[in-house]
Amino acid sequence: MSFDHAFTPQGITLLGSTGSIGRSTLDVIQLHPEKFKVIALCARRDHETLLEQCRQYSPEFAVLVDRDAAEMLRQSLRSEGLSTVVLCGRTALVEMACHPDVCIVMAAIVGAAGLPPTLAAAQAGKRVLLANKEALVMSGPLFMDAVKDSGAKLLPVDSEHNAIFQSLPEDFSAGLEASGVARILLTASGGPFRDRDPATLNLVTPDEACKHPNWVMGRKISVDSATMMNKGLEMIEACWLFYAQPEQVEIVIHPQSVIHSLVEYVDGSVLAQLGNADMRTPIAHALAWPKRIQSGVERLDLIKAGRLEFEAPDERRFPCIRLAYSAMQQGGTAPAILNAANELAVEAFLQERILFTEIAGLVESCLEAIQANPADSLEAVFEADTCAREWTEAWLRARAH
Repeated sequence: MSFDHAFTPQGITLLGSTGSIGRSTLDVIQLHPEKFKVIALCARRDHETLLEQCRQYSPEFAVLVDRDAAEMLRQSLRSEGLSTVVLCGRTALVEMACHPDVCIVMAAIVGAAGLPPTLAAAQAGKRVLLANKEALVMSGPLFMDAVKDSGAKLLPVDSEHNAIFQSLPEDFSAGLEASGVARILLTASGGPFRDRDPATLNLVTPDEACKHPNWVMGRKISVDSATMMNKGLEMIEACWLFYAQPEQVEIVIHPQSVIHSLVEYVDGSVLAQLGNADMRTPIAHALAWPKRIQSGVERLDLIKAGRLEFEAPDERRFPCIRLAYSAMQQGGTAPAILNAANELAVEAFLQERILFTEIAGLVESCLEAIQANPADSLEAVFEADTCAREWTEAWLRARAH
């Protein structure tokens, strides 16, 4: 499949178009109408935002998982005389990920719900712009096998993984050692509680946890940043993306979020990718790779940025990091169990059903309670996901009483 942008605009499906990544992607696409054409916009239930996006980008298809929301969007489009076809349900997400007119799939649906359409895009040989951590966290072996078998091109969109991708040699698939790489340094801002007294973390409110110091993100990923579970999940993702072992990926706190990650080589060289904290930069890189296009991002002013600081994460403050390394080392479905328990724990915290400090303990208890099995099929992955969710929900019900 050719990705030469010089002639026909490349068809794009956006999985998660109403979220922050989806909106940033559309901002970049808007700058390059001659290069990209929106085929499908997909979301869960936000029909109002999707209606605005349909007005502006005129996609051929719009998908909403929620049936009632889909019907409201269908009526709104019909009343305005817009021709976008509205589809409904999770099956439609898979169909749009595999649509023959689509060359590029932005995978930005948060959580386990994004796995089936993202995996389908990989199996169909698309250029997959991966912003959905769960695709690799839950089913790393299956997903990477699908990429290899289909010839799909996998390009990471998370700022850290995109930085690593840019800092690695062109062909790193033989492994880091064969590429002369000593280790990957995965940077983290440290979130909003990097300097907060650990004794007060049990008092953290959902609004406080969602106030990220550098990035504008959704509430779930903001909480993951506050616990640094997001960095643990990114470590797992990096292992699959870059053919690395857990001990080859080191997490480093860099509060300024100017250096997005680094790669250290065996000769002592360390390569880093720098930029402003704006997701449009990695999105533009992944959309146009191996070429470069304008992203609309303000240029980095190093003088204004001033000092660049680094420190090791305090695992007593951020126990989720240890849990992620343990799950990756255990292998099989353990990362899927970790992910499922964390999703429900974060949801419960946002609903003020558990304390901020209980998130890690709940995830650890679930990992200890559910046996990990080989992740050799999508069925096995989702069985582990279901078991973890059922166990976590039972724990939450018991706690409520």
